[in-house]
Amino acid sequence: MKQSSFASLNFASKKKQTRREVFLAEMERVVPWKQLEALIAPHYPTTARRGRPPMGLSTMLRIHFMQQWYALSDPAMEEALYEIESIRRFAGLELNEEAIPDETTILKFRRLLEQHNLAQKMLDTVNAHLGQKQLLLRQGTIVDATIIHAPSSTKNQDKARDPEMHQTKKGNQYYFGMKAHMGVDLGSGLVHAVTTTAANVADVTQVPQLLHGEETSVHADAGYIGASKRVPNKRLVWSIAAKRGVIKAMGSGRYKRALETLERLKSQVRAQVEHPFRVIKRQFGYVKVRYKGLAKNTAQVITLFALSNLWMARRRLIAMAPSGA
Repeated sequence: MKQSSFASLNFASKKKQTRREVFLAEMERVVPWKQLEALIAPHYPTTARRGRPPMGLSTMLRIHFMQQWYALSDPAMEEALYEIESIRRFAGLELNEEAIPDETTILKFRRLLEQHNLAQKMLDTVNAHLGQKQLLLRQGTIVDATIIHAPSSTKNQDKARDPEMHQTKKGNQYYFGMKAHMGVDLGSGLVHAVTTTAANVADVTQVPQLLHGEETSVHADAGYIGASKRVPNKRLVWSIAAKRGVIKAMGSGRYKRALETLERLKSQVRAQVEHPFRVIKRQFGYVKVRYKGLAKNTAQVITLFALSNLWMARRRLIAMAPSGA
């Protein structure tokens, strides 16, 4: 058992827990660490060709997740490990007694996950864990997409925008970046499928990749009109919102009021899809792409949605845990 330093003991004896400490304590209990570490372990080096030995896998995985939870770059994550005791404790590190991973080490771990497509496998592992707890219902799917902004300036070394990002118009506003498309489990509100595209790609094109095949119904907004033609399953019940212009153009009367009531009921069901977006954008602070190209950003987005599933289900997972666990 590792011996704690005097600074660590003093920190543990303080009377008040901060919100960061409460959050990290909750995530420590709900993340399926053993399953995720077993997933990464075959690809993670155990010895170094030269220099100091690799950091422990458990430590690096925790650091990687804290990067996503607190929207930290590689240099900012290294500085946080030096400055913030609660972050060091979560990573299992003692200042001045153990090596603190530098930004290059943090970068290499992220690239390892990208190289082996482990972000998608981590989402699958998290969802399998939630499925075992009967938190994924798989009776219906809600599909939606959100725009993630990318730097539109050309004042950079290449004097150009990211070629894999594109511009699109939403309402009267233009946006430059990528889209994150997701399929959300009806009832639980948890994400089971994620794809990414440039921002100018139509939402409806991603529907086949967002369904798991076990659902009996699909719910979506008006941007997905015609989606049923892209999916061969004829037994699915499609609940697609009508275009606002169509309803607005109708004359006043009983039929219009009935249609407006139906659309409100549809929107109440679809509202669940906004919860994961709120978590990654407001809770985790992910409002702009951090990397260049779709591949790196896709890995981050998938990881964020995997972590958002655990955060949204944390109270139920903690309630299911054995007493004292």
